[in-house]
Amino acid sequence: MGLSRASTGLQSLDKGLEIKKRQETDLVVALAGNPNVGKSTVFNQLTGMNQHTGNWPGKTVANVQGTCHDGVRGYVMVDIPGCYSLMAHSAEEEVARDFICFQNPDAVVAVCDSVCLERNLNLVLQIMEASCNVVVCVNLLDEARKKKIRLRLNLLEQRLGVPVAGTAARNGKGLEQIYAGLCRCLDGEPKETILVRYPDYVEEAIAKLYPAVLPFCGKRLKARWLCARLLDSDESLKEAVNTYLKPVAESEEIRACLSRIWKEWEEKGYTKEKVSDDMAAAFIRTAESLCQGVTVFENLSYDRNDRRLDRLFTSRITGFPIMFLILLGVFWLTITGANYPSKALSSLLFRGEDWLSQAALQAGIPPFLSGLLFQGIYRVLAWVVSVMLPPMAVFFPLFTLLEDFGYLPRVAFNLDRCFKRCNACGKQALTMCMGFGCNAAGIVGCRIIDSKRERLIAMLTNSFVPCNGRFPTMIAIISMFFVSGGAGRFSGLLSAAILSGVIVLGILMTLFISRLLSLTILKGMPSSFTLELPPYRRPQVGKVIVRSIFDRTLFVLGRAASAAAPAGFVIWLMANVSIGGGTLLAHSSAFLDPLARLMGLDGVILLGFILGFPANEIVVPIILMAYLSEGSLMEINDLGILKNLLTAHGWTWVTAVSTLLFSLMHWPCSTTCATVRKESGSLKWAALSWLIPTLTGFTVCFLFTAAAKVFL
Repeated sequence: MGLSRASTGLQSLDKGLEIKKRQETDLVVALAGNPNVGKSTVFNQLTGMNQHTGNWPGKTVANVQGTCHDGVRGYVMVDIPGCYSLMAHSAEEEVARDFICFQNPDAVVAVCDSVCLERNLNLVLQIMEASCNVVVCVNLLDEARKKKIRLRLNLLEQRLGVPVAGTAARNGKGLEQIYAGLCRCLDGEPKETILVRYPDYVEEAIAKLYPAVLPFCGKRLKARWLCARLLDSDESLKEAVNTYLKPVAESEEIRACLSRIWKEWEEKGYTKEKVSDDMAAAFIRTAESLCQGVTVFENLSYDRNDRRLDRLFTSRITGFPIMFLILLGVFWLTITGANYPSKALSSLLFRGEDWLSQAALQAGIPPFLSGLLFQGIYRVLAWVVSVMLPPMAVFFPLFTLLEDFGYLPRVAFNLDRCFKRCNACGKQALTMCMGFGCNAAGIVGCRIIDSKRERLIAMLTNSFVPCNGRFPTMIAIISMFFVSGGAGRFSGLLSAAILSGVIVLGILMTLFISRLLSLTILKGMPSSFTLELPPYRRPQVGKVIVRSIFDRTLFVLGRAASAAAPAGFVIWLMANVSIGGGTLLAHSSAFLDPLARLMGLDGVILLGFILGFPANEIVVPIILMAYLSEGSLMEINDLGILKNLLTAHGWTWVTAVSTLLFSLMHWPCSTTCATVRKESGSLKWAALSWLIPTLTGFTVCFLFTAAAKVFL
C-alpha cells in the first residue's frame, strides 16, 4: 500500500521538494509508472542505498530521490508516485503530472509491466505527449517468460520512436539498457512525434490554440500537450498552470481563444464530459494499435491459474467466507505467535525496572522522583513495548505477505459493492485493513481515495476496526469470560474465532456509520475508481519481513511509546497524589461511576479508557492499578487470577461484553486524532473522528445493558 516511515513518519511533514545533487552536472530523471509494475524495485536497483526521503511541496505524498552513475553521467532519480494517468484525479497523480510537465526533469523513465503492456502504454503515451526525453522500461520480463509471453521490444521502439529497455529488475537484469536509453535520448535532438490523434474537432481546436500557447513553452514542455489539457478544462490542471505557468493563466489571447472554441463546441452540442471521454478514448485506441504484433502469447491460457484463484477469492459465494477464514487465520497466528515472546519481553523489561530502581536508590535519587521515572514513565513504556511489539511483529508481516501476494486488492473488490451501497468508496476496504495494524496508518492510507468526501468518510470511520493496541484487552476478556478452560489446545483458535466475530461487527458498524455520514454531513454519490487486480506473485519473504519490521512495526511502536511516556507521568501522579483521604485516581473513578454504570461498566473501567487515550495498550494495567489501590501499573500474567480479581470487583458477563463493545467502539488514540488533523487539514474533522466513535460506543453499550437488564 505504500505505507512506510517515508509516507507516515516525521518525514511526511511538508518540507518542500529539493533535488539532492552530488554534483552540479547531475541530471534529474523522473521514474514514473502504474502501481504494481516494479517501479520501486527498478529505483532501488539503480540507486542502492543512495536515497533521500522528503516530501512533495504542499502535499502529504512522500518523495524519494536517489543518486546513481553510469560511468559517464551522474543522475538523480526521482521516484514518482504510481499513477494510472496524468489527467490527475488524486494527489499522487497531481504530483506525477506537475513534476513531469512543469518542473523540467531532464528525462523521464516510464516503467511498464510486460504482462499488461497495452494497459500501461496509456500512461506512457501521456508522458510522451508532455515530455521530450522519454525512455520506456518494460519490466517484469521474468514473469512474462514464465507465462510464455514474448515481447518484440524492437518493434515497440520503432513504433514509439523512443528508446525501449527490457528489464527484470527483481533479478537486476537489463538495468544497463536504461542507462543506454537515457544516453541516446539526452545526446540526440528532441523529436516532435505525434502518436495520439484526437477526434477532428479536437485537432482543429488544438491548431487554433497552438500559436497562442507556443511562446510560453520552453524546450521541455510540449505546446500540443498544454493545448490539449487546457481544452480538457481540468480544474486541478488550471491550478497547476496558475502555479507554474502564471503568464499562460493570465494571457488574454489564450483566454479569448479558449472562450471562442468552447462557444463553438456548445453550439454543436459538445459537452465537457464528451470532450474528456473522447480524449481519453484516443489514448486507449492508440495503445491498442501500438501493441498489435508486439505482444505474442505463446500460451493463450497463461493467466488460467490467476483466473481460477480470482473465481475463488472474488466469487459472491466463496469470496466472503474465504475472507473470514483468512482473517481468522491471521488473528490465530498473531495470538499464538505473540504469546510467548510477549511474556519473555515483559519479564526482561520489568527486570530492567528493578535494576534501574536499585541503581537510583544507591545513587541517592529521592524516592518520589525515582517512582515517577521508573514506576511511572518506564513501567508504562515497558508495558506498551512488551504488549505491542510481538503482535505487530507477527501481524504486519502477515499483512504485507497478503499484500505482496495480491490478495488485498481482491478484498477491496469484494467489499466495493458494500461500500457503494453506503455511498462510499471501495478503496475504503484497503484503508480499513491497514487500521488493523494501526489506525493512524489507516488514516494515512486514505490518501489513495481520490474524492475528498469519500476520503473523509474513510478517516472518520477507520477507528471502528480495532488496532493492535486494542487486541490485548479484547483477547484477555474473550479468554477469561468466553473461552472455556476445557478448550485446551483449541483455546487459541476459539479466541481467534470470537475475536474475528467482533471484527466483523466492527466492519458492519463501519458500513453503517459510512452510510449515515453520506446521508447527513457528507452527502454525495459514490465516485468511480480504477482498482487494478494485479497478478498473483510469490511474495519475497525476506524483504517482506525486513520491510514490515523496520518500516511499519518499529515506526508504529515508536509513535505509541512517545505518546505513552507522558501518559505514564500523569497516571503515576494521579495514583500517588492524595486529596481528602483518597488518590486523584480514586476520586476520578468515583465521579465517572454513575455514567459508567448506565453503560454496563464501572468508573474504574471508564477511567482506564480515558487515561489510555495516548496508548490503548495501557487500559488493562490502569484498571488493575485502580482495583488494587497500587501506586503504579500492575501486571498479572495468570488469566485465572486476573478473572478472580475482576469478578471480585463486580464483573459479570454483561460487564465483559460491555467492555468488549466499548473497546471496539470508543475514541481513537491521540496519535490517530493528530493524524486525522494533519491529513484533513482541519481541527473540525479531527474532533469528529473522536466524537463519532465515542457517541456510537456510549449508545451501543447503553442499549446492550438496558436490553440485558430487561430480558435477562
